[in-house]
Amino acid sequence: MNKWIKMSMGMLLAASLISGCGKDGSTTNTTEGNAGAAKTLTLGTSADFPPYEFHKIVEGKDTIVGFDIDIAKEIASDMGAELVIKDLPFDSLLNELSSGRVDMVISGLSPTPDRAKQIDLSDIYYKAEQAVVVREADKDKFSTMDTLKGAKIGIQTGSIQEDIAKGIEGAKLTSLAKISDIVLQLQSNRVDASIMEGPVAKSFVKNVKGLTITDAKPQVEDDGYVIGVKKGNSELLTQINKTLGELNSAGKIEEYVTKASDLAVSK
Repeated sequence: MNKWIKMSMGMLLAASLISGCGKDGSTTNTTEGNAGAAKTLTLGTSADFPPYEFHKIVEGKDTIVGFDIDIAKEIASDMGAELVIKDLPFDSLLNELSSGRVDMVISGLSPTPDRAKQIDLSDIYYKAEQAVVVREADKDKFSTMDTLKGAKIGIQTGSIQEDIAKGIEGAKLTSLAKISDIVLQLQSNRVDASIMEGPVAKSFVKNVKGLTITDAKPQVEDDGYVIGVKKGNSELLTQINKTLGELNSAGKIEEYVTKASDLAVSK
């Protein structure tokens, strides 16, 4: 009996050794979770702001593109991470960032004091002028900022342009999350004008029949645009500023602006 017990134990041991080997005889690691998941960088943006970020059909697929997106891709690449894009309402971006649901925000973000209290801000990467968009028939009617007094103005919620519009005497504001909805308000005569970023205004005017940019010049201290990260995320902020510095030194951001502007008005 002892002999048979020893033989059985030997066979069981041999079987266990064979099962622990691959086809080539090498031992395989079956421990789950050893292969680390790919690093991701989650971007929060409001993709209704051409040429900064907007939807475009590319090779038959709805794609978020724009020069902010090109910048985000460079940051992710420098980190060795995969970029994940979340398209969100503009006025929800800072909450999403503070809650950790996104890692950074790029969406034509101005470095206002209130924002600096909520999140950490990168170096400035781009500056643009403001513009007033109206229906073509009203171009002369709203040719100065004074002529906008008492006018109905469509504006993006939570934007620097909303602050500008609030300073116009007697103006009646319609604040909406998406600029495309503001454009619809203009087309349907529900608002008289809208204040937008210069590049954004030019993109919509080229794409939407019946709209134009007036000679009115909104006066605002333009501090430019920054990228936001969660308070205290100094490691990510340092990497972002490093990438921005390299892109600016190489003149890449202006290249991205030109490419995105052309893409925004192409059919």
